[in-house]
Amino acid sequence: MKHDRINTNGINLHYVSEGEGNLMLFLHGFPECWYSWRKQLPEFAKDHHAVALDLRGYNESDKPSESSAYKMPELVADVKGAIEGLGYQRCTLVGHDWGGAIAWNFAYEYPEMLDRLIILNLPHPAKFSQGLRTPQQLLKSWYVFLFQIPYLPEFLIQFDDYKLLETALKGMAVNQEVFSAEDINFYKDAFAKRGAATAAINYYRNIFQAGILEKKWGILEVPTLMIWGEKDIALGKELTYGTEEYVRNLQIRYIPNCSHWVQQEQPNLVNQYIREFIGL
Repeated sequence: MKHDRINTNGINLHYVSEGEGNLMLFLHGFPECWYSWRKQLPEFAKDHHAVALDLRGYNESDKPSESSAYKMPELVADVKGAIEGLGYQRCTLVGHDWGGAIAWNFAYEYPEMLDRLIILNLPHPAKFSQGLRTPQQLLKSWYVFLFQIPYLPEFLIQFDDYKLLETALKGMAVNQEVFSAEDINFYKDAFAKRGAATAAINYYRNIFQAGILEKKWGILEVPTLMIWGEKDIALGKELTYGTEEYVRNLQIRYIPNCSHWVQQEQPNLVNQYIREFIGL
């Protein structure tokens, strides 16, 4: 795997890449980094230029200090600049969690730049907005409201050698053994970089300013695959129901007995479903 940096939207983003061919770009979620795609990059590098970014604020990428730097338009602009900076006009875009949220928004903004869209355990923004109006999903999203508080979330995450990160990763997993001590330490080290904790939490601090509950969403024309670990304790499976109202060409593949960390917990199935979808 090759490590490099690319300048996009006024900042430098670190990325890891492997292989040659059409671009397949991977966007990670919270509280992760490029490493969450370690089981996908070698597979899709067989016939693609597979690239996993560290999103702004994470790991080796730049970490702007102002909270407004983590609004969705900036995150979408990062992806556009990364695709172009890598020498491409189009790609297959793969996103998980926050990376999935960015990918959904990017697909609506720049559909002409996507061959395929693949989303893992992150509902369509309209469905998430609807979910946040229900007591069931509000309870599951309690941490979103905690993260609105200044300073306290950073303290809680950093306390006791980032124990909360380990709890989130292993505690949410159906098979906790999927995260080795080495894996956990990699994520802790990435989050321990100066400014990373606040940057990651600033994504959440911009959710409500972004007007997520009010925005109107049209019908997406980009062929889209959703892969969903059914044992996600943060995002209910019911948030996927009705997605076809917003996506004209949609496939959904559910993975039973699998958590939010779907591409790490069931990498073979995830890779198989992606292969079937892209027709390779």
